[in-house]
Order: sequence, then C-alpha cells, then structure tokens
Amino acid sequence: MVSVMVTSALESGREAYERRAWTEAFEQLTAADESSQLIAADLDQLAAAAFLIGRDQVCHDALTRAFQEHQRQGDVPAALRSAYYLGFALVNAAEYAPAMGWFSRAQRLLEESGLDCVERAYLLIPAAIQMVDTDPAAARGVFAQAVEIGERFADPDIVTLARVGEGRALMRIGEVPQAVALLDEAMVAATADELSPIMVGNIYCVVIEGFFEISDLPRARHWTAALSRWCETQPDVVPFRGQCLVHRTEIMQMHGSWPDALLEGQRACERLFQHPMLGEAYYQLGQIRRFRGEFAEAEAAFRKANEWGRQPQPGLALLRLVQGDVTAAEASIRRTVDEASEPLVRSKLLAADAQILLAARKVAEARVAADDLAQLAASIDSRVLGAASSHTLGAVLLAEDDPKGALDALRHAWAEWSRLEVPYEAARVRVHIAEACRRLGDNDTAEFELDAARAAFEQLGAAPELALLIEISGVAAGPAGGLTAREIEVLKLVASGKTNRAIATDLVVSEKTVARHVSNIFTKLGISSRSAATAYAYENDLV
Repeated sequence: MVSVMVTSALESGREAYERRAWTEAFEQLTAADESSQLIAADLDQLAAAAFLIGRDQVCHDALTRAFQEHQRQGDVPAALRSAYYLGFALVNAAEYAPAMGWFSRAQRLLEESGLDCVERAYLLIPAAIQMVDTDPAAARGVFAQAVEIGERFADPDIVTLARVGEGRALMRIGEVPQAVALLDEAMVAATADELSPIMVGNIYCVVIEGFFEISDLPRARHWTAALSRWCETQPDVVPFRGQCLVHRTEIMQMHGSWPDALLEGQRACERLFQHPMLGEAYYQLGQIRRFRGEFAEAEAAFRKANEWGRQPQPGLALLRLVQGDVTAAEASIRRTVDEASEPLVRSKLLAADAQILLAARKVAEARVAADDLAQLAASIDSRVLGAASSHTLGAVLLAEDDPKGALDALRHAWAEWSRLEVPYEAARVRVHIAEACRRLGDNDTAEFELDAARAAFEQLGAAPELALLIEISGVAAGPAGGLTAREIEVLKLVASGKTNRAIATDLVVSEKTVARHVSNIFTKLGISSRSAATAYAYENDLV
C-alpha cells in the first residue's frame, strides 16, 4: 500500500511539474521523497519547483542530492547542470562563498572529464559576470563564446543568458544601442515561453538592472508588465527576487502608484533580510514616505538604508530641504556630489544638488551643477536623465531671471516626463512653468498650469508639494477627496460597473489589493457603497 501511495505521489508530482503547477509539484514530490528517496531527475524537478515558489533551502538540499546522485551514476553533464543551478540559487540567496565553491567544484569536474557538452557554456558565465565591471571587453568575449557553444547544442537558455551578459558588457563599454537590442531580444524570448521558468526570472533581473543602470524607465516598465502577464499563467511562481523586488518598487513609485509601491517595498524588505539589496529597498521606502509627507517614517527608512550600506542620498538631503533645514541639506548633498566620481552615480545626484543650491540662493553654484548634469545627459543615452537635465536648467534660468529661456527648457522637460509617464516630476515642472509664464505676464496660463499641478499632486497624495503649491497659489485643494492616482483609477473602474476581480485583472494586481483601495476610497469620501462611489465619480467628472 505504501509503495502504491509513493508511486501515486511521484506520478502526480511529475504531472504537476509538466503543467507548471509548482506548488502542487513541490508538495507531491516532497511527499514521494519522504516515503522513498527520489531519483536524481526527480530531485532536479523538486529543486526547480522549490525555487520557483520561494522555498530556497529545500531547493539547495535537493540540488545537492541530485548532484551527488548524478555523479554516482556517472552522468557528468547532469551533475554539472545540478551544480550550476545550485551555485545560481545560492547567488540569489546572497550566499556567495558556497556559490563560488559549487561553481569551482563543477569546473574541476568538467576539466577532469574532458567532455564537450553544453554545460561548458553554463560554467563560463560566473567568471564572465565577475569580469563585467573590471574588463567588460574581455567579458564580452567570454559571453560570445558561451553563445557559440549554446547554439551548437541548441540550448536556448544558455544562449539567451549569455547574450544578456554580452549586453551588460556592451553597456559598460559604452555601446548602449547594441546592448539594449540584446536585452530586448532576451526579454522577447523570456516572455514568449521559449525558456525554462527558472531562467526567465534570472534573465529578467539582469535585464531590468541593466535598464535601470542607463535610466531607461520605459523599457523597465514595459518588460516588468510583460513578465507580470507571464506570471499570471503560473500564479504560485515567485519571479521577483533580489534587486528585481527593489526595481519593481521603483517602477511603481515613478509611475505614481505610491500605495502599491509602498506595499511592494515593504515586501522587499521582508524578503531581502540580510541580502545586499536590503539597503536599496529601505531607500526606496524612504523616498515614497518623503513624497507622501511622512517625514518621520522617511527618516527611519533612510537610516535603515544607511545601516545596510546604501548611502541615503539624495533622498535624505531632499527630506531636510522640505523640512526647512537648507543648511543641512546643502552640506550633505555637496559632500555626496564631491565624493561621486562614477558618471551614472553622479548624474543621479546633480538635479537634487541644483535644487538645494537654488533654495540656498546660490545661483552660480546651481548653474555649475546644471551644466555638469547637461554634459552627463549628452553622453548617456537616457530620456530620464535628459528630462531631469532640462528641468534643472529651466529652474536655474528662472533664478537667473531668464523666464523665456526657462520656459523652453521646462516645456521640453514636461513633454519628456509626460511621455515617460512620471506624474510627480511632470507636476513639479508645471509649477516652474507657471512661474515662468507669470513673469512673462501670462497669468491665465500660469493659473492653468498651477491647477494642473495641484490636481496631479492631489491624485498622487504628494502632501508636501500640495501644501507648498496651495501656499504659492492661494487656491484650496480641489474635489479629488484626497484620493491617490491609483485610487482614482480604481474609482473610475468601480464607476464603470466592474467587480473587484475584474479590476484586479485590468490593473495586474491582486484582488486583495483592489479591496484595500476600495476601502480607502470609501473612507476618504465618507461613503459606504459602490453606488455612492459611482455617483461621486460622475459628480466630479472623474468618468
């Protein structure tokens, strides 16, 4: 009877694995393993299922046993494959020393065997990745070698992974268009179901990190949405790990979905305990809190970011600025800019540097920062950086009493932020546009721009910017009821008659998240029914 039950669980686990029902596969294969030791191939499947649902330790243990069993049976290629994936899983868990040990063990086994197999390409990857920062040209050559081996053995996983590596190396060399083409090609393969599920998540993380490196927000957002759609077919998969969780938070934050970004950032901090990206996760939480006017929480998050090795700038300096401590803001941002030598790092500080210097009435120094940023924007192919540079230049020209020149730069910045769908920055630009128009005597346009900025800040929940704008314009908050951009989006869908489940599908979020948004809407508007919410939406021209 026990034998029959084991066989049934094993067959069910294998069948669930083929269906990509990862939790079911994990549970059935685990049950079979507890009653009778799995063979090596089944251990590989158990490890893959465990990895995909976030059960890392089970994954590591199963791969260790699979390697040993493959080696005992004399199947060197299979043993190499298990060792590679174990090293890869350990890297994802930030256990770098044991990961390097497994890669070295696999490399020694390969050399002793003398085999010409596709696993040789897999084992080229760890060393090539380490070379990307120190010798990108050499790294590119190693990745190209891995592509050649992968193509010879018709292995799409390694071919795609190696091309992603080649793209990252090309970025460091400065050949950005060619690099972007390779990364786009890789994500096409990943989201077209041409690769193994484990490889999809790995490739996404590397690709998104690359797009963030060059501040290509549209591509990062597009491929994140594409991967989310891919995940819908496998609802129990955990695709976002390590830096992916943090970048996903940043994408939501820049797109104006601050409540969702806050939840994602908190989830990242929980999942990344003692991971090298934990400091970045806390920094993103600090940014969201700062935008919302939650200053004590923002400072606590920035403090945690610093504890975990992420310098909390420019966020902390901008927090001090909005708190009214211009001296502290200037001291911290100036020191940070002076220490930053790497162009990409420096480019992300200079806009804040200029903003703070303008607040300190140091216009000449702000002009230097704006010019420095413009030079970097000209050398780095990034629309985000270009928009930030135009905005900074416009603000400086206003301070230099050149409203006409300022207006040209600010209009360009607003157009770019709008195309990039970054509502917070677009609204901030409109405030400066209003000031330029007012100085040119066009008070009607100035009023329109301030109204548009106010509406955007209300929808976002940008309390500090809204308070400043109300003080500048003397206009009270409008009828948005304090709803955030995402809450207004949900309200519109409620008003269209959609259920929470349908709204969750449209917005690519969980039904639980939609329910929370609906509850917040009811609370803020002082209503208790969907019909009342619909009436409110129509009365305030939100549909």
